[in-house]
Amino acid sequence: AIALVCGDTLLWKTASTTPLCGVAVTKIISKVLEANQLPGGVCALTVGGPPIGDAMAGDNRVRLLSFTGSTQVGRRVALKVQERFGRPLLELGGNNAIVVDEDADLDMLVRAALFACVGTAGQRCTTTRRIIAHHKVYDEVLSRLKNAYGQVRLGDPLHPSTLCGPLHTERAVEEFLEAVAEAVQSGGVIQCGGKRLEGDGYFVEPTIVTGLAHDAPVVHRETFAPIVYLLKCDSLEQAIAWNNEVEQGLSSSLFTGSLGNVFKWLGPKGSDCGIVNVNIPTSGAEIGGAFGGEKHTGGGRESGSDSWKQYMRRSTCTINYSKELPLAQGITFQ
Repeated sequence: AIALVCGDTLLWKTASTTPLCGVAVTKIISKVLEANQLPGGVCALTVGGPPIGDAMAGDNRVRLLSFTGSTQVGRRVALKVQERFGRPLLELGGNNAIVVDEDADLDMLVRAALFACVGTAGQRCTTTRRIIAHHKVYDEVLSRLKNAYGQVRLGDPLHPSTLCGPLHTERAVEEFLEAVAEAVQSGGVIQCGGKRLEGDGYFVEPTIVTGLAHDAPVVHRETFAPIVYLLKCDSLEQAIAWNNEVEQGLSSSLFTGSLGNVFKWLGPKGSDCGIVNVNIPTSGAEIGGAFGGEKHTGGGRESGSDSWKQYMRRSTCTINYSKELPLAQGITFQ
């Protein structure tokens, strides 16, 4: 939408597994274009696999390529675009953490964490992957989360009573099971979930894992599924260090009642993520905020306050309205 507002024409490609979503969205856009007597080519859709994406990344006619997806693919896209001095805009993976201070409102925390961990079956780039709880409230947080997880309704995502739907593909289910197995092999304890549901569909149980080191490889790796690792910390400073030690830097949130700790969290020695929240979930974002992250998340910003600038060509213009042109250093010509 911002690209259109800025006067750009669009060629966009969905993931190879979601072509029908792209067709549905394009039909909506086409109706708007027709209603305003604009040609359909202003916003065109292409579907397919990696060869099409590679062609877009390597084509000089594509002045800016905005990519949302995995860090692995984003790195390849960025290199190909930059080879031709194009402009890449990347919004990549996240390994997002909620930090629970010792004075946090746990009622609020549990509601936020459940939504951020389980919503969209853990398949948002802003899904909470880690909860870093102060040791004074750790046991209470675990108890409340397990109780909340026990109330999660899984099923048809089109049914209004469903809270958690299926995963995206069979491969996503396999990655979920592989992560659970690795967590157990690394000393983790499955507090709830951890299994694939029987029957049709790509349904898995939302999962809480405890007992892992904060720097365990499986904890540091983003798994696009409803798995959260609950970690116990000794202080806010330690929690901030753990929050920042992962490669990604998309979204983060601190639950606290301390104004002083809010400013520690927001300050230069606080969270290094692009989205730094207080007492709200990591998932989602304020519509007016610049959405994106740092480090392996790519550094790009979609929507919000500054992203429109990335969809424009910037020119510095100086106009002389006089009949004179004085030169620097007093240089004159006869």
